[in-house]
Order: sequence, then C-alpha cells, then structure tokens
Amino acid sequence: MSSLLYSLGRWAFRMRKTVVAIWIIILALAGGSALLFQQGTETSFSIPGTESQEALDSLSATFPQVSGATAQIVVVAPDGKTVEDDEVTGAIEDAVTEIDDLPDVDSAVSPFDENVDGAISEDEQAAIIRIQFDGQRGEIGQSTIDGVTDAAATLSDDLPEGSQAALGGELYSNAIPALSLVELVGVGVALVVLIVTFGSFLAAGMPLLTAILGVGITISLILVSTAFADISSTTPMLALMLGLAVGIDYALFIISRHQDQMKRGMDPEESTAQSVATAGSAVIFAGLTVIIALVGLAVANIPFLTVMGVAAAVGVGIGVIISLTLIPALLGFAGKRVVAKKYRSITNDNLAHASTTDDPAAGNRFFRGWVRAATRWPIVTIVVVVGAVALLALPAMGLRLALPDAGALPQDDPARVSYDLASEHFGEGFNGPLIVTGTIVESTDPLGLMDDLKSELEDLDGVAAVPLATPNMTADTGIIQVVPEGAPDSEETKALVAEIRDMHDYFLEEYDVDLSVTGFTAVGIDISDLLGRALLPFGILVVGLSLVLLTMVFRSIWVPVTAALGYLLSVLASFGVVALVFENGVGADLLHVANTGPVISFMPIILMGVLFGLAMDYEVFLVARMREDYVHSGDARRSITTGFLGSAKVVTAAAVIMFAVFAAFVPEGDTNIKPIALGLATGVFIDAFVVRMTLIPAILALLGERAWWIPKRLDRALPRFDVEGEGIHKELALRDFGGDDIAIAAQGVRVATDDATILDDLSLIVPVGGSAVVSGSSPHEVSAALLALTGRLEISDGRLKVAGLPLPVRASGVRSRTGYVDLARSEDPVIALRRSLAERPSVLAVDGVDVVTDSAERGRICDLLRATATAESRSGTGTALLLGTTGDTSDVLPTPGITHRLSGSVTTPPAPSTDSRHAGTQVRA
Repeated sequence: MSSLLYSLGRWAFRMRKTVVAIWIIILALAGGSALLFQQGTETSFSIPGTESQEALDSLSATFPQVSGATAQIVVVAPDGKTVEDDEVTGAIEDAVTEIDDLPDVDSAVSPFDENVDGAISEDEQAAIIRIQFDGQRGEIGQSTIDGVTDAAATLSDDLPEGSQAALGGELYSNAIPALSLVELVGVGVALVVLIVTFGSFLAAGMPLLTAILGVGITISLILVSTAFADISSTTPMLALMLGLAVGIDYALFIISRHQDQMKRGMDPEESTAQSVATAGSAVIFAGLTVIIALVGLAVANIPFLTVMGVAAAVGVGIGVIISLTLIPALLGFAGKRVVAKKYRSITNDNLAHASTTDDPAAGNRFFRGWVRAATRWPIVTIVVVVGAVALLALPAMGLRLALPDAGALPQDDPARVSYDLASEHFGEGFNGPLIVTGTIVESTDPLGLMDDLKSELEDLDGVAAVPLATPNMTADTGIIQVVPEGAPDSEETKALVAEIRDMHDYFLEEYDVDLSVTGFTAVGIDISDLLGRALLPFGILVVGLSLVLLTMVFRSIWVPVTAALGYLLSVLASFGVVALVFENGVGADLLHVANTGPVISFMPIILMGVLFGLAMDYEVFLVARMREDYVHSGDARRSITTGFLGSAKVVTAAAVIMFAVFAAFVPEGDTNIKPIALGLATGVFIDAFVVRMTLIPAILALLGERAWWIPKRLDRALPRFDVEGEGIHKELALRDFGGDDIAIAAQGVRVATDDATILDDLSLIVPVGGSAVVSGSSPHEVSAALLALTGRLEISDGRLKVAGLPLPVRASGVRSRTGYVDLARSEDPVIALRRSLAERPSVLAVDGVDVVTDSAERGRICDLLRATATAESRSGTGTALLLGTTGDTSDVLPTPGITHRLSGSVTTPPAPSTDSRHAGTQVRA
C-alpha cells in the first residue's frame, strides 16, 4: 500500500496541472448534474415492515382519503370573543373553501362540520381546521403547499384584530435544513488552527480548499441521487458536517508530515511522495474505519438511515481520495513556500549545520509536561479520568429517543406556534393523533361496529378523545382517530400505543377485527423502537471491528482492548452531555435549543458510527508512533513520551478543528442535526484530549512492556496493516541496494520460526538473465532458500531485493514477477518447466533438479535451461534462473563448467563483472 501511495504522490506532484483540472471537471459535472436532475429531499421518515407503515400502506389502497399527509390551522379568537362569532366563523369557512379547491388536497374540514367532534375547544376560544392531502409529503406539489400557506395568511388578515391563525401539523413538522453564518465560525476556527499549526497562510489554505471541494462534489452527488431514491433532508447536512471535518483533518495529516520533512532538508517532490506514502496510509486506514462504521448503519435495517450512512461514507471516501491526489498536486505548486523562509535553504547537506533551535523535532514543553503528568502516577490518572467520564455519562441513563415534531422547531416558527396553540387549548395529544384501523369486511353492521370500537378505546387510560370512528365508502375498512392525553413524543403516548397493540387479540376475538395502530406519531414510535434495538448489535459490530483492526495494526492484545474501552467511554460521555442539554435543559438557552425533550432517534447510532472512525484516527496517530519508538528502542516507558511528543501537536490541531466544525452546527443548526453535532463535538473533545492523550498513555505506562504482547500464533495468523508507511521506509532504504542489472541481491538473509532457524546468513547476487545453483544437504533447506528468494517465504532478517522490489515489503509484487516450479512434485517435469519459462518471469526458481533421474527428461530439461540462458545472454535481459539441488547437476547447468560450490556457512560472492554477468553462481543454503 505505501509503495503504491508513494508512486501516486510522486505522480500527482509531477502532473499537478492535470490533477487540478480533473478535479475541477469532476466538480463541474457533479454540480451541473445536480442542477439538472435533483428532485428535492424528503422531510418524512418511514420504515417498511413495521406495523404502522404496513397499516399506512394498506390505508392508501382501501381508505386513501385518510392515508395522506395532514396539516392543521389553529384559530384563536380575540379576548372577549369566541370562534362561534360570525366574523370569526365567516373567515374560517372562506379559508376552508379556498383550501378545499387546491390540487392534492383531499379535504379541508371545517371545525363547524356536524360530522366532526372535538375541533372546537371547550371554552370556544379556539378551533382547528383539519387538512387532508391526497398523498405523502413527497407527492404534494409545491404550488399546493404555497396555496395552503397563502390561504392561512389570508385567514389571519380576515380575522378580527387580536385573533391568531397558525398553520402547522404533520406536513410542516420538519423544516428543510439550511446553512447559516454561524456554521462558518467553525471554518474560521479551523483556519486559525491551521495557520498556527503550519505557520503558513499558503499551507493553511490547502486543507480548507480541498475540504470545500470534496463537500461540493458530495452534496452534488446526493442531490443527483434524489432523482433515483428518496433522500432524507438531513442527509446533505450530515455529509456537509462530516465532509468538512474529515476533509480538513486528512489534509492536515499529510501536509504536517510534508512540512516536517521539508524542515529537515528533503526535496519537495520526494517529501510529497513520502508524505502520501506514510501519512497517506494512516489517512486511508482512518477513512476506511469511518466508512465501514457509516455503511454499518445498515445493520439497523432502516432504509433512510442506510441511505444517510452511505451518502456520508461517500463524502468521507471523496475526502480521502482528494487528500491523496489533490493535496500532493497543490504541494507541487507551492514548492518550498509551504515552509517558513528560514527552512527553505536547508538541504540534507547543510542540515547538520542548522541551528538546533530551529529543529522541528525539538520537544514541546507543554506536551512534555502533559505526558509526564499523565504517566507519573498512572493509577491515579486512570481512576480520575474514568470517574470523571462516568459522572458525565450518568445523564445518558435517562436519554429518550423520538422523531422530531413541530415542538422542536424554533418558537417563532408558524408550525411551532400552531403546535403550542393546539397544546394550550386542546391538549398536547391533538398534535399527534393516532389512527387505529382494520378490515371490517366481515361485519354486517359497520356503523355499529365502529361505535363499539370507539367506546372501547375511549375507556382506555391516556385517551383524551376519539373524535372520529367511521368506515370507508365500501364498508370494508374502518378508522378510528384517537387523541392521546400526552404529547406525541411522551412516554404516556408510547404506552398508549403499546396498550392498544396489546389488545389486538382481544379485538380479534371479541369483534373479529384485526386492528393496527398507525399515523405520524405511531410511525415515529416504531422507528425509535427499531433504532433502540439496533444500538446493541451495532455497538458489538463497531467494538468488535475496532478490536480486530487495532490488533492488526499494533500487534498487541492490550492496546486494542484499551482503545475499545476508551471509545465506549467517549460514546457514553457524549450521550450524557446530549441528555444533559436536550432533556434536562442545562445550557439549552445558550445553545438555542427550542424545546427540551427526547432527541432524534438516529442520533445515538450515527454518533457511535462516526465517533468510532474518529477515535480510531487519534488512536492510530498517537499510539502508532509510540509503537514505532518502542520497536526501535525497546524502552516501553520512554517510547510513550517520545511517541506522544512526535504526534500530539498534529492530533491536537485535528481534534480542535473537528470540535470547532461540529460545535458550529449546534447554535443555529437544523433541529435534527443539533444533538448529533453536540454529541460529536463532545465526543471528539473527550476522546482526543481525555481518552487518547491522557488515559491511554497512563494505561500503557502501567502495563509497560506487556502492552505490546501478542500470542505468536495470533501474530502469524493476522494480516499486517502498514498504517505508518513502514514499508516505504524499508523500500527507500533498499533503493540503492543492488542495481538495475541485478535480478537478485541478498545479504544476510535469514528465515526462522519460533522453534528453529531454517535459513541463515544467505548472501548472493544474481544478474539479470544470469543463473545460480543453490545446493544444500537437505531438500527442505534448498526449498526454503528458493521460496524466500522468490517472495514465497517471509524472511526474518537481512536485506533482499528481487526483480527490483524489496522483500518482505513487496512480497506480492515479487511473487507476480517470479516463478517457482518443483520438478520433484510435477507429473511431467519437462512440461512444468516449459510452462513456467513461457510466462517469462524475471526470476525462475527450479527446485528438485537432481530428483529427475530419467536421462531423456534430464536431457530435455538441460536443453530448455541452456536455450533460455543462451537467449538471455544475447539480449542482456530476461529471466534469471535459480536451480535448487542436493546432488550433482553439472549435466543440466545452463552454462557448463561455471559453477561454484560452497560448504559450511553461506558466503557472499563478489559482484559479477560485465564480462561474466551471466555466469552461474552456486551457493550452499
């Protein structure tokens, strides 16, 4: 991976004009497509398969008059008058007539209709006009919505002075999210942090530019998707928030590494390539964890949430790709201007003479004091941190979930005014009536049956009124409108829905009616319940994933366990803060929270997914440096300090930027986004500064060397994930080892297991198109040597470069360029050898040459090998041959008479001269 990224970074640096042009074209195409094809987002939520949704779908076929969206206009008479007064009644009737004539309106019901109960308050001070639409929200034309709004405004003008008329209800319960200037505060804070971190306006502008580009492309793609699928109105805002945060941070990691290398005198192009290879590897890992967690939201089996997660994941993926391609291109334009003037004249030659005060690696007093304080008394640190976070998480025990309604809108919003007026004059339940429906086709007295069901439901605790109970025109379906005493998001209403559903068997047995509960309120309750049940499996998924991924990265048992536990602490603390603000009202006015109560149902699962990816980011950038220092020094305690000092600055900058971007969406943000943004801002702050930079160093200090222990079998079984670009460092170290005309360069190669050493101190040089014979006393030794030299057996130590690629870093590349054939295990050795040579590998290892005893077969093998050697000798290129044997192979050697047998330890033969570059070299394994 790091080698590929190294090549990508160098290519983007050199082809910077092309890269910039490509991204501008992509943005233009995405933006133009969005303008042409976007169909608008949805403000409603639904879950196929739930009782409420199935009942709603059934009503759309059997009783379409009541299956569509609804709205209401609450009219309040002025003091001293009632809604029964002629001037109020006339204005209401005129408005009903006007609305009833609009397209997509099934009916506008006057509160004075003789078939309607409960539409006039007991004190006759207020009345409700109920509006029933033909379809759901997305099916209602904008002209109809505007027409209803205009009719409500006309009604307000026609009413006597001092009256009120407020339009609201289900259709208007959620506003379309919109950006405000407050969100730009987060971007401004990010710019300040970047300037302080980089010390350069030019470098600071790059992350902002690339993040905005990524967000623009992502939002455009989401809008294009509305032509093919229903997209929640919250989806673009979530993608915007995440795209800005991760886009800035990922660019920050790469540019920060580039600056550090430039300050040490590295050439800009080489530094860019290495930055993409090293920090870019970590960016890919970080992005993948966020993407996996977001796509993992599909575990809840809720379509709108799955779409939301996939859209946000696409935004993160675009941010990763932009960071890996556009950032190196911009660094190519910037050249040495990306660092301060005092560093621009530093090169590798004069670096040793540079002032030590300018050394970018010099320790920072602040962070040195921080890590010392965290690790001096690790047990105390652990107890204090865990105790404080646990206290902060306590309010989460009372966290309630619900879908937002008009009660969560700002107090001056017309829908919120309508909501409050209905609650004041009719009771809170009038803002969220339930619909109880069922098939009554078997009934011989549908009207009497509906009256009986109405009486049954009126007697239930928590029912304020049952204003409507009627069959449809064909008398095969009945509906009963039930008004709860509690608000739509209250526990009392939730309990009432559960009670009615618990009586299902009773109604079936007593009245032969299969009743279901639906309506906007019931749909919200079902969604909240389903999301609540999905939290545990999703939590197990992300925690389990973190354990596996971090075990692969750090080759440790304790580090992943502590990282996962730290993530859970951060999540619980985030939930606690959200509950403290949105339910208990602490700081609600300061954060402009319009109404306290339950938070949006999908907040916990989205917060868990996003915070998982961000927590893994900080864990990798901090602890990976500690592990690297421990591997080199062997000093577990000291590696905590050195690793912390090497990465704390960039992690701090990244966390502050994330916090600022998320926090900026809280004061004036969308109702649905507010709790998510607050939870993410809190989670990032606690996870970065409290968990990763304080708790984790203390735990590692307490564990000492045990922190890096892993069972050897597990270590061998797990794949390796190079997140710090260790592979490219090894590759660069071997860049000058061997040469362009050398097919195999080996020095001190060793292969060992836990129990024994298989191969020790193997050294040889084989030129391109040359040959070598590897002989040994045991077939296993010979096979091990050949397998190691072709990348099929991992080496334990030494330097080895095959076909221009270092091992074991580029083992897969070496395997694709080399061949291995075991003549002893081939049914037809000649055909097996011919097939292997036909593939024209850079190196071909032929094992078991001495095992072929048939003289005719040996003759054909000899002819093939000598023909290959002769052809390669003439061309100066082609396949290098390795022959493995434990016996005499003089009769099949490609170049007869040129062999070199060694006994005892492996020695390094001299590099071949130009005249003997195709001479065979025999080495005893």
